Amino acid sequence: MGQSLLIRDAEMVFDSKVALGDLRSTAGVIEAIAPGGGLTPREGEVVIDGEGLHLLPGAIDPQVHFREPGQPEKEDIGSGSMAAAAGGVTAFLDMPNNVPSATSMEAMRAKLGSAATNAVTHHGFFIGATSDNLGELQAAVGTADEPGPKEGVCGIKVFMGSSTGNLLVDDQSALEMIFSQTAGVIAVHAEDEGRLKERRPNFEERTDVAAHAEWRDSETALIATQRASKLSNDHDHRLHILHLTSALEADWLAGNKSDLVTTEVCPQHLTFDQDDVAERDTRLIMNPPIRYSEDRDALWNRLSDGTIDCIATDHAPHTLENKALGFPKAHAGMPGVETSLPVMLTHAADGKCSIPDVVRWMCEGPSRVYEIQGKGRLQEGMDADLVLVDMESSRTISDADTWTRVGWTAYEGIPLTGWPVCTVVDGTIVHSRTAGGPNSGEILVEPGSVGRALRFA
Repeated sequence: MGQSLLIRDAEMVFDSKVALGDLRSTAGVIEAIAPGGGLTPREGEVVIDGEGLHLLPGAIDPQVHFREPGQPEKEDIGSGSMAAAAGGVTAFLDMPNNVPSATSMEAMRAKLGSAATNAVTHHGFFIGATSDNLGELQAAVGTADEPGPKEGVCGIKVFMGSSTGNLLVDDQSALEMIFSQTAGVIAVHAEDEGRLKERRPNFEERTDVAAHAEWRDSETALIATQRASKLSNDHDHRLHILHLTSALEADWLAGNKSDLVTTEVCPQHLTFDQDDVAERDTRLIMNPPIRYSEDRDALWNRLSDGTIDCIATDHAPHTLENKALGFPKAHAGMPGVETSLPVMLTHAADGKCSIPDVVRWMCEGPSRVYEIQGKGRLQEGMDADLVLVDMESSRTISDADTWTRVGWTAYEGIPLTGWPVCTVVDGTIVHSRTAGGPNSGEILVEPGSVGRALRFA
């Protein structure tokens, strides 16, 4: 597993600091980290000159929608995994709102089988909760008395508010049953279905894109976040609140989040605001919505103070033909797995945060939240999932540069810093991007030849 690999003279990011030095991996594992350098190449070893580059752990994206099964024209596990590798993401956790929804162990086995054949990165999958599939959930993650996550199954996904799929659990008795009788992490899409239904008639005649955030307002998110937090505390169950979008939620969590609760934010909610939505229109429509500049600023504050634990993309591709239908017909969601690391490193280059901050949020944070074994840090004995990034130059991304099957990006025309030069999975180079070469870079391995089902504690 993995070639013998030596990266020399790179700015390595580990232990919350940056240090010039060398790193060696053998058999897919980090064998040695040498601050200051000095590691001597071995016979037959692949040597990479890291001078002028930063060496990070491979990023982990804990929320993607790769649309398999059912919608291959948007994405499948193979195309999504290649997009991830192109963006320096070496592991992903995929959501269950497929066609049909992934709500059984049979569906989990099918997705894991496809990933083994088609992915070029590590992978895990959420099983979707319904009001009547408790037995399947328990088979996937275990019971409260006997936890037992299956390899490759990262947790349970609960939609508390309707989004673009057909999964919805908002009945209190069903939620109580799921929280009290399963193990592992429950990840929730926190929007209150009752408030969404109540407010919908007020917006049915609106065709302006601003109506989206007005309808799915901050109070809709806060009600569901508070409800899920209470369920977590009442039943002593680990809860992860997906894609925070509002100051209202983030500030409430800052004063009320228990040790059982973790949460995340998406790069797009740290980057865009109402003016960008007006400019880029339905490309920036997603659930929950991109809100206002004051929400964006509050999310940065709560990410910096530790209230928010990690970053995820909610990579949810829809075709440009669908997006061209306009609001409200266009589906909610945008691709993002291949731009997330450059977007966050661009924020670091602009002084919003540091490069070690990005590593903490995109590598260490997801690994800690989901207790992913062997991932998230540059440390001897950890898996050799690595990414070399160039912080000295920027590239302006266009739709044509993307690996995602839908062929577009919300960041069209925006210069980004920190593009991966080399992405390594289990010690094998899977993607490279060369100076003067295409922005998309090149996948160097065959589908299914690299990457494994993730293991969870």
